[in-house]
Amino acid sequence: MWHLIKLFLCFIAATLLYWGCTALLGPAGITVNILLVFSLAVCVFQPPVCGYLTAFICGLFLDFLGVRLFGHEAFLFTCCALAVYSSKERFDYESELPQMVCVFVLGLLTAIGHIWLLEIVTGVFAWNGILPLLAGVLLSSLVAPLIFKGVRRIFADKNQI
Repeated sequence: MWHLIKLFLCFIAATLLYWGCTALLGPAGITVNILLVFSLAVCVFQPPVCGYLTAFICGLFLDFLGVRLFGHEAFLFTCCALAVYSSKERFDYESELPQMVCVFVLGLLTAIGHIWLLEIVTGVFAWNGILPLLAGVLLSSLVAPLIFKGVRRIFADKNQI
């Protein structure tokens, strides 16, 4: 039970950090996807049941807040969790460079997935530009080691759900 409480409190902290970054960088069109980084960190350091559930809930939470297609964030976050669990045996996510590369690549694929899903479902092509996209993904990857370190430290006891 304590594990779920810690996970919920971390989710609240990640949400507050996401809102703070959105308030600061939103007018420039830059989105630092802290909830994606948080869900990837949980996937790296927790068992699959916890990681998939966290990724889906974080994505669904962003779907409730957003004005785009409902369900696309939950779908893309869950796909990212699948990518992390599939690559966990091959990459050392304990060091910072693989964490940053993982967040950069999956953040870029998630942003492209947003555009692609919107065009498939609605037939509308929406694009903010390459600079805000790359700036948001780059900032997300630069923040990743701090979030990964925090998640690792909070869940150091390796309790299962």
